[in-house]
Amino acid sequence: MKLNERSLAFYATCDSPADNAGFLYKRGERHTAYHRRWFVLKGNMLFYFEERESREPVGVIVLEGCTVELCDSAEEFAFAIRFGGTKSRTYVLAAESQAAMESWVKSLSRASFDYMRLVVRELEKQLEEMRWGPAGGCRGCRGSPSSWKPKPSGPEPWLERLPALPTVMPKENGCAVWNNAPGADLLPNTSGCGGHDSEGNPRLPPLPPRRRASSSEAGGTGAAAAESPSTFCRLHERYGQEVARLRQDWLERRR
Repeated sequence: MKLNERSLAFYATCDSPADNAGFLYKRGERHTAYHRRWFVLKGNMLFYFEERESREPVGVIVLEGCTVELCDSAEEFAFAIRFGGTKSRTYVLAAESQAAMESWVKSLSRASFDYMRLVVRELEKQLEEMRWGPAGGCRGCRGSPSSWKPKPSGPEPWLERLPALPTVMPKENGCAVWNNAPGADLLPNTSGCGGHDSEGNPRLPPLPPRRRASSSEAGGTGAAAAESPSTFCRLHERYGQEVARLRQDWLERRR
């Protein structure tokens, strides 16, 4: 596997949250002595530094295709990271306490993408069981997901029982009239013509002609408009007198 050292060094020391971090004792590959190193786990990569304040990691372990297990060693709380293959290296690490060892073994075992793939599959299986039930059938209904069939695309039966709406809105004196009564879609033949158009729809009755006001009516309307102010004044004065009289009676009763 070809890795970019600068990118790995930046990723190891950036501010992204770490899955686990702490001091571990790492056994050397050639010499069996243990060296105390600062380990940082991010995703499926386990970085180790000489010191906690080091700016670049000494090495990295890619946790893919490996197993994490306890092992017998001179150091207490030791565990090993083993990879498949005859020439693969085994990393032997040791924690400072039992709790730290258990924490590291658990986090390292869950760091690989293979483990995440298994978790996703298990969650998908649980989701299917919650959706369709443990026996493969839907909760509260019979049949499996494979037996589910889509509803026909035709009209609903309850729509066929509704009365048909008129294709053309009837009008009276130029205004639309809405009528949901049965048989309202058949317009009455008031024009005496009857019959239907080319599409089979009933013909509408002709609209009545607009009435034009004569000159005398126009004059009468103008006169009524001219007299309206005086009529309002008379009504205001009449009711004003009555209100004044009632108020006077009320004041006299209070005395």
